[in-house]
Amino acid sequence: MMVISRRQFSALGAGAAAVTLSGAPAARAAGRDRRPAVRNVVLVHGAYADGSSWSKVIPLLQAAGMNVVAVQNPLTSLSDDVAATDFALARQDGPTVLVAHSYGGTVISQAGLAPNVTGLVYVAARAPEAGEDFAALSAKFPPPPVNSGIVTSRGFKFLNQEAFLRDFANGVPRKEALELYAVQGPLSTAPPTTSVAAWHRKPTWYAVSKDDRTINPELERFMARRMKATTVEVDAGHLSLVTHPEAISRLIMQAAAPN
Repeated sequence: MMVISRRQFSALGAGAAAVTLSGAPAARAAGRDRRPAVRNVVLVHGAYADGSSWSKVIPLLQAAGMNVVAVQNPLTSLSDDVAATDFALARQDGPTVLVAHSYGGTVISQAGLAPNVTGLVYVAARAPEAGEDFAALSAKFPPPPVNSGIVTSRGFKFLNQEAFLRDFANGVPRKEALELYAVQGPLSTAPPTTSVAAWHRKPTWYAVSKDDRTINPELERFMARRMKATTVEVDAGHLSLVTHPEAISRLIMQAAAPN
């Protein structure tokens, strides 16, 4: 199999997504920008999903020579999901970029202080401050349409099919969206409050989904600015990792590159 160099990878999928880059690395906290070359990537999925949500990103990263592991979060509690992510990080043999989608951003904000983590990438993801009530933060912005389809049962919440297809997977072809619906992972209703915010200590990148109907795009922009993250905006719904894997892979590779 031909291996794509990092320089070649930067051109991969050009034109596949309308992406704008912003962010000011110079504005980051002192010392957060110095990072080594990275060969390992750990991917953390969000609520209403499983590790297969990264299936289009994984081969692009592997083709670029990266070692990739996708965590299978149990979604039974934040501590359980952090433990699963910690285990994946412990299996890496060197510097690692930690990437999250959606609720997974809460997980990496807690787990991202692991010493082998060199950078954090948030893909349409939560990025809470330590001890922050994400529901209260979200309430400061117009509610996303997906909220109307949340079903709660036996200590877990999940999406009905209408909301999943219309709001969570907007932009995904219906056949593919139905497959993703079939592997939906219900999320514990226990408040997932972090005790730390690793993004204060690690370089960060953020992919805003401009057409997100699950997390308000303005909330995503707020969190990215608060972290002083290098930010891209993708013409995508919440599942940009499915509909625009080239754009997401490029951002991850940028986080993995040495400076």
